[in-house]
Formats: sequence, C-alpha cells, structure tokens
Amino acid sequence: MTTDSPAAPTSGGSARPQPSTAPPPGAGSAFAIERNGINVIDESERKGRPSDLFWPWCAANISFLGMSYAAFVLYFGLSYWQALFASLVGSILSFLLVGFVSVAGKRGSAPTMVLSRAAFGVRGNALPTLVSYLILVGWETVLVALSTLATATIFEQMGLGSGDLTKVIAFLTTAALIVAAGVLGFETIMRLQKLITIATVALTVGFILATLDEIDWTAVQDMKGGSTQAVIGAFILMMTAFGLSWVNSAADYSRYLPRTASTRGVIGWTTFGGAVAPVILLSYGLLLIGSRPELIDRIGADPLGTLATLLPHGFSHDVGIAALLVYAVVVVAGLVAGAVLDLYSSGLSLLTLGLPAPRWMAALLDGVLMIVGAIYIVWIANDFIGPFQGFLITLGVPITAWCGIFLGDLLLRRRAYEEADLFDPRGRYGSVNPAPIVLMVVSTVIGWGLVVNFSPGFGWEGYLLDPFGLGGKAGPWSGANLGVVFAFVLSFLGYLLLCSGRVRSQERQESSTVSPAGSTRV
Repeated sequence: MTTDSPAAPTSGGSARPQPSTAPPPGAGSAFAIERNGINVIDESERKGRPSDLFWPWCAANISFLGMSYAAFVLYFGLSYWQALFASLVGSILSFLLVGFVSVAGKRGSAPTMVLSRAAFGVRGNALPTLVSYLILVGWETVLVALSTLATATIFEQMGLGSGDLTKVIAFLTTAALIVAAGVLGFETIMRLQKLITIATVALTVGFILATLDEIDWTAVQDMKGGSTQAVIGAFILMMTAFGLSWVNSAADYSRYLPRTASTRGVIGWTTFGGAVAPVILLSYGLLLIGSRPELIDRIGADPLGTLATLLPHGFSHDVGIAALLVYAVVVVAGLVAGAVLDLYSSGLSLLTLGLPAPRWMAALLDGVLMIVGAIYIVWIANDFIGPFQGFLITLGVPITAWCGIFLGDLLLRRRAYEEADLFDPRGRYGSVNPAPIVLMVVSTVIGWGLVVNFSPGFGWEGYLLDPFGLGGKAGPWSGANLGVVFAFVLSFLGYLLLCSGRVRSQERQESSTVSPAGSTRV
C-alpha cells in the first residue's frame, strides 16, 4: 500500500533514519493537510520539546465534563473526602500511564497502535486496534452529543429556545469544527489545543468564582461515608473515564518529538497536562454537587447543561446572557478539544487496521460515523449516564489489558523499534504473536466477570463475582469494578513472564535493510 509521506522511512535498530530530501509534508502550516499517515516520522520533521505535550492533553481534559464526573463519583455514596481521594488518585495515576505510553511515541516516531505491532505481531495487532478504534469513535460521538445537549439547554436559559433547530445548529457547528481539525491534522491540532487551553483556563476560573456562593459547607460535611469497596469502585471509574480512555492514542502526539527528547520530560508533561484540569474540576465539582445532591440525577440526563443552571441569576438581563454565552463557549471549546484528539487518533487506528486511504480520508470517514452516532444520542436515546458508564466499563477492560501488555513490552525493550519490521509480517515482530493475544482475551474475559454493569444490554457482566466468593452482583464488591485492575495486572505480569525471551531474541537480530518506498503501510 502507499504511504502518505513523500519519503519512505528508513530502518535501523538504534540508528536514526536519514533526513528526507523532500520538504516536510505540510509541516509548519496550520492550514495545510498533514500528509503523514501511520508511517514513521522522518527525522527532518521531528521537532518540539516535551513541554509541548502539555497543551493537547490539558485542552482535551479541561472540559466541564470533568466537573460533572463528580456526580458519577457521588453515585457511589461516598463522603466528600472519600470521593476526593478516589477522584484525584484515579485521575493522576491514569494519566501517568498515558505518560508512559507517550515514551513509545518518542522512541518509535509512529502512532500508538502501529508500535503495538511489536508486541502482538503486525497482523495479530488487529484485535487491540479494533478495540482502540471503537473506544475513540465512541468518545468522539459522546462529546459531540454532549456539546449539542448543553448548548440547547444554555440557549433555553438565554430565552432563545431549545428545540430541534437550536440542537441542529449546535450539532452541525461542533461537528464541523471537529472534522475540519481532524482532517487538517497534527499541526492544526497542536496549535488549536494551545489556544483552547489558554482561553478555557481563564473562563473556567470565572465560572468557579461565579458559583462559589452555591457551596454549602454544612451539606458537604454531612455527606455520609461509603464502604472501602465503593471507594475502590469510584477510583477505578475515574481511571477509566480519564487516562485509561487515552492510553491507546498517547504516542500519536509524542511521535513528532526528537528521539533525544527527555523521557522524564515526556512522562512528566503528559501526566501534568492531562491531570491538572481534572484535579481542579473534580475537587470543585464534588463541593458544588455535594452541596446540591438533587443535581446528581439531572446531570445524568444532561451533564453540562445542568451545570449552567448554577450560574447566578441576580445580574441584569444583558449580563446574564453574556455569562451564559461565555459558559457555552467554554463548554463547546473543551469538548471540541477532546473530540479532535479522538477523531485524529481514530483515523490513525483505521489506517492501522488496513484501510487503503490517505489519513485525511480516514478522519473524514470517522467524522461521518461520529455524526451518525451523535444523532442517535441526541434525538433517539432517552438516557445518557447509563449507556455511558456501560460503555466506559465494558471497553475499559480490554483496553486496560492491552495497556498492561504494551507497557510490559515497552519495559522489556532496550533498543529502538525496528521501523521497517513494524510494517512487514515477515519481519522480526512476526505476523501474529499468540501469547499477548491470549493474554488480552483471557484478561478481558476474567475482567468482565469482575465488573457489574446495570446498563441495558450489559447485564451479563459480573459472572465471576459469586464463584470468586465476592458476594455476587448484589454483594459488597459488586460496584468496585475489580476487573479493570485485574485485567491490567494479569496482562502486564503475564507478558513479562511469557514474552521476555521473545523480545530479547528480536533485539539480537541484525537490522533489516531499508524498506522500499511504498511498503510502509500494512
């Protein structure tokens, strides 16, 4: 298959690819379509510093959706301090995993799911790539739907109506922004995310200041504490909602960095950028929603629109309209930032699965799927929180299993990836590596048996809670979602045990010859 890059990447174990003689494809221009696809980024195009990773990860996670997650945590019946502990530790640790995966992007200069071929084999990697694709498309769809619902609610409060016309306009505007950025590609996204971060930080601070009067410290202190199992369940849910939903795309945004970039810097800036906004938003959201417990169910139906009702109403009409308009801008910008990363990475995943198309076309196709899915959520589905939690937990188990395998492989490797072999089933990484595939499947099957999902269509999960002596689906461990942690630990340790010899054997092989032009896609 052909590559989007005008120059085929070179190969070499620890040697760097030679600079391309062709000009960088669209580099330096925010309005040129990126021509790189899943090929290894040429050395002449690698640029930037680890600190650049702060902007995309902060922008993608500064959405007020993070504040509404406080309601999901409080569903577990926790005290404020229990909920705060579970939320902060869960979000920070999950983004630390994102930082570790980002290191692979710097080492290999290729998208996350292409680098995953080193562990699973070039064709065996189709399994985790498909799971990754479904998660990314699911998230981008949910974010567009949330933006549409929130805008309609805000416009209703402004007296401008919240009917189908308002929803259609909001929907089309948001979808167009996301698809345009995803099609244009990396350079556009990095610049857009920086602008969104700067703007939304300032406006988010304004929202917090405007709603401080809503905090009822007595109500917060009176919140009853929950069980240890409930704390664990909230902790795992926050890991799944935040960092674990990004691990499968982390290297997509570090692959343009020079390979000499600091590894600690890549981990640190990715973790800080991803976690700083959730830490602040969750901390304040728990205070805000804990003061008004009646908001929990309303947030389940319309998370972001409900938060808009907390803005002060004592201002003049014009000031009130301006405040709601600013809130709408913050909401839409934050959701766009997250959905843009999802759309870009889902396009790369689709190419990794073998779609014979340029990157921008894959992004455009995903945009169409995103639009169809969002239409279903906005105009057909009756509930949001149930299906959303079901989606997070169910696909969170296999992607967590994949993450354990990927990080185990990354830990074992002492040399750079052999670039040509990432695209050649006959190379050192092989076509199919059975061990990690079996590990992922077994970890997922056991993991699903240890999570409980009450969303329609997911009631079959939790089938191992009773046989394992954990009290069944109605027992004390039913909401702890232990399967997510189990899937990670089993796959990580299993890969270290079963595949360390295979990795050492791969790294003892001589470097293959330079791959011919046009052979960098599989």
